[in-house]
Parts: sequence; C-alpha cells; structure tokens
Amino acid sequence: MYHKILSKLENKKIAILGFGMEGQSSYRFIRKYSDMPLVIIDQKDMRSHPLLENDSHVLCRFGEDYLKQLDGFDMIIKSPGVITKDIDVSSYPFTSQLELLLEVNRKHIIGITATKGKSTTCTLVYEALKKNGYDAFLLGNIGKPIFDDIENFKEDSWLVIEMSALQLEFVKYSPHIAAILNLYQDHLDHSGSVKHYHENKLHIFDYQDTQDYRIYCSDIEPLNSYMHQKDYYGKPYAVTLLESRDENTTSLIGDTVNLNGKELYDIHTKTALLGNHNLRNIMVVLTISEILKLDLEKTKEAIYEFQPLEHRMEYVGCYHDILYYNDAIATIPMATISALQTLSPVDTLIFGGMDRGIDYQELIDYCNTGAVRNLICMPTTGHKIGKAITNPNVHCYFVELLDEAVAKAKEVTKPHTICLLSPAASSYEYFKNFEEKGRAYKILVKKD
Repeated sequence: MYHKILSKLENKKIAILGFGMEGQSSYRFIRKYSDMPLVIIDQKDMRSHPLLENDSHVLCRFGEDYLKQLDGFDMIIKSPGVITKDIDVSSYPFTSQLELLLEVNRKHIIGITATKGKSTTCTLVYEALKKNGYDAFLLGNIGKPIFDDIENFKEDSWLVIEMSALQLEFVKYSPHIAAILNLYQDHLDHSGSVKHYHENKLHIFDYQDTQDYRIYCSDIEPLNSYMHQKDYYGKPYAVTLLESRDENTTSLIGDTVNLNGKELYDIHTKTALLGNHNLRNIMVVLTISEILKLDLEKTKEAIYEFQPLEHRMEYVGCYHDILYYNDAIATIPMATISALQTLSPVDTLIFGGMDRGIDYQELIDYCNTGAVRNLICMPTTGHKIGKAITNPNVHCYFVELLDEAVAKAKEVTKPHTICLLSPAASSYEYFKNFEEKGRAYKILVKKD
C-alpha cells in the first residue's frame, strides 16, 4: 500500500508544513525511500533538529511569517496542528497523511470524528476487530501518525482512524465507514467559527458513495439537523437513546439496544464505560459490528473488557476518604456536565482553562443548580464562571495554580465524596496539553 503513496510523491516539489509529531513522521517515511529535495516549513527554526542536521537535500523555511512561504510547490503535506484560517487556502496544494491514505485505500478505513468521545469509540472498534480475528490498526488523532505503521498495512487490514476537524479540513476523500458521534462548540481559536468547525467535521461524509456507510447520533443537535441540509450518498445509520423501530436505526427499546429487530446489548450489563455519552459510543460500535457482520458475542466481550482511557473520568484513587477522578480530557462545557451527571456524589469540581470564546452559559446554569457544593475556579474561564454563580449554597474558590486547587479540594471536600478535575476548557495556558494537566493532577492528589 505504501508503494502507491510513494508513487504519488515522485517527481514533485514537496514541502512538509509543520514539523511536530506528524511532520516528522512524514519526513521519516519519505527519507526511508528517497533522497528527493524537501522543504520543511515551520514557525520554529528546525535547522538543528536531529532528523535534519545531516540531510543535505532539505531546506528550511521558518519564522513568524512561515505561512507566507508556501509558494512554488506541487504538494504541501500539512500537519493538522498548523492553523491556516488566516490565509487563502485555495491557493495552495495542501494534502496530508490522511488524504494520501484515503486516496489509495479508503475501502478498508473506518473513520470516526466528534467533539468528544472519538478516542474511546475508535479504541473500542479496534478492540472489537481484534477480538474477531481481523488484522487492525488504530491510527490518527489518537496519537499514532498514519505513516508510522504504513509498511505493516496489508490490503485487507482494517484501519480505524480517529479524525480531527483539522485533519478533515482539506480532505477530498471519505472513509468507507464514517461516524460522527456529536458536534459541540470547540476549537474556535483554530476554526474561527462554530459553523466552520462543524463543516470540517462533516467533510468525513462528503465524498462517500452509495456503497459506503454513514453513522450519526440522531438525538444530538445540531448533528441531526445537518444530516437533512444536504444530500449525502453513504447509507445512513442513525444511533439514538430514544426508542425507534426505524430501519437502520440503533436505538433503545426498553433496556435493550436494538437494530433492525435484532437485540444487540443489555444496557444493564456491567461495564467500566459509564454515562449516556458512553452508551452512545457503545451503540456506534455495535452498529459498526453489525455492518461488518462481526461475531456479536466477541464484540460484546471487547466492550465488557474495555477500560476507560487515561484522563477520561479516570478513577485516581481514594486518599484520606476522598475519591479523586481525573477527567482532564473534558475541554468543553458539555463534557464536564456529562461527567457531573455520571459520577456521584461529586462534592468538589476543579475546572477552568484557556478562554477560546466558547459559550459557558449551560455550565453556569448547571452549577447554579447546586448539584456540586464546591467549585474550585482556575484561570481563565474558571474565574469567569465562578463570578457568574449566584446560588449562595455553592462555594466558589478562586485559585491560580493546580497545586493550589488540589490543596483547597483536600481541605473542603466532604469525606466519602468525589473531587473531580474536569476543566471544561483547554489546558494550554499552563500546560502543554490535557495529558500533562491530568498527570500533574494525579501526582498532586497522591501527595500527603
């Protein structure tokens, strides 16, 4: 398969835009087979990078104006982390690892996107395929660049790819099986508007044909409304927590997940995946399992055995009679609300992060109900939300740093209740990413 991609690179003037994890992956893949001239374009000066220091066939363009240095190429392999909202993207021949792969082998690709839940769902699908004896790979936004494993893909391998809005923005091909779990406000600093962010996600369906499959959660707005605003060609499969006997709709009938008259799953089955949001994720996995005609019992085994991924309502432990949970992945208000509705009893919430222009009114309203007694508010959004709380029974504590937040939580949280870290915002102001924040939290709660 990788030979097909290499053939597309031959005799072309190529730039790699962005030299982070995926850009370095693209470089390693190309250099393994060719010493063709390459240009690395990045905001940072990459000339002394260990990968490049002995490469006489590479040039670097860098600096604050790096996005003004994109002319003169036949192909620009763009890394998803490079934000291009301030330039005329139609002027440049952008492609990506994802698009190059979709172009040569989309019929064995399962693509999943969402604002929240895509990593869990992708991993579950991957585990179900492995249980059923398929050769499968878990790739993409989950932290595994596609080109890192590409030499190991066989023609019949199933590739489960987590697809972000930034990865989907410029693609002109769609996966054979595509799913959108939900659409909320997020990444406004990158996309510029909610509409553009959602449009990028919806690209996952745009290039399907009538032999492909389109899965979406029909009880989630505005996702359901989008499905009726244009013609899509993939065969539609709806997923809903509401009762429905419509054809190709995975729904709840009583306490059972059903699809086309077939009972798939008892919702009271013990699983580590808690909450309605995870139930929808499970229902999407069951839908894919049925489309692929997998052994249902083996798929359910994968669900039963699955353990939540790190930083996703992760139980850290009980220390001094307080139960600590790490939900650092929750970077939007709805994710934090879902965690608060799922875990019980939450006495203390630690939240707040970088302000990206998201509307926090729904979270403010929820906190004003008094469902959580202690709100430990971190900058920047936590301070804004804390100042908007009007319920006199809700105690707001304003702190600057995570260690202060955890110290205050240890002081005010009632014994035998939960202290939850669920930021409802990005962690970039003080941390590299949500993983770094979640791991720092786990260290702090374990300290005496």
